[in-house]
Amino acid sequence: MKTLTRYFFEGLIVILPTAATIYFVYLIFIKIDGLFNFNIPGIGFLITLGLILVVGFIASNIFTKGLTNLLENIFSRLPLVKLIYNSIKDLTEAFVGDKKRFNKPVLVKVSEDSDIEILGFVTEENLDLLGEKNKVAVYIPQAYNFAGNLIIVSSSRVKLINAGAEEIMTFIVTGGLSKSK
Repeated sequence: MKTLTRYFFEGLIVILPTAATIYFVYLIFIKIDGLFNFNIPGIGFLITLGLILVVGFIASNIFTKGLTNLLENIFSRLPLVKLIYNSIKDLTEAFVGDKKRFNKPVLVKVSEDSDIEILGFVTEENLDLLGEKNKVAVYIPQAYNFAGNLIIVSSSRVKLINAGAEEIMTFIVTGGLSKSK
């Protein structure tokens, strides 16, 4: 019976992440394909990828920078649109592009009399906006979640980690279960 139970859990370890990944990718394909009315599965997804590449090419061209800046300027002036646009833009730039913000993984010491430390990422070192000196903003992602907390902490309690940001983010998001590869 112990052998059957072990086989069951080994199978579960293989099937669950594989099936969940395939299902998630499938849902993305279906949702994007649903935007277009094509009878061939995956065509809408390919069109979307192509559209993103074309827009990226056009936006990176020197001659169209003015148009991109104009569009950004318009969105940044409309009250509700400004909040949505700037938030999504900042979040996107935090993960991709030239302005990556989650590139300084750190350990934050919880208190002076404790050995407990929290993993996070320094997102801002200049907190003049808040009137805070010698403090930094650290984003603390949550495991198995897209949420996190932003804490303001004395820079003396922050220690840079000599590791890749992507590796640390994966470690945090998986609750410390990911293995270094």
